[in-house]
Amino acid sequence: MRNNKDVDSLSHTTWRCQYHVVFAPKYRRMVVYGQIKKDIGQILRQLCEQKGIEIIEAEACPDHIHMLISFSPKYSIAYVMGT
Repeated sequence: MRNNKDVDSLSHTTWRCQYHVVFAPKYRRMVVYGQIKKDIGQILRQLCEQKGIEIIEAEACPDHIHMLISFSPKYSIAYVMGT
């Protein structure tokens, strides 16, 4: 985990883009628990690692998942969520 005051940079830009993302199953069914919770966590970590997305914080509740993520502004939030 990094310090919230850290600023990332590329050759001509600096940024600190953080997004609060909430994933919820259809009808908010209580399905995010037990083994499914562990599997979802592993899958999300692998996907974020592949795309260079940093997970700052994450929490799995019984009916949804909260994530605070950070990534380069060269990607749109729509692209990241589509991934």
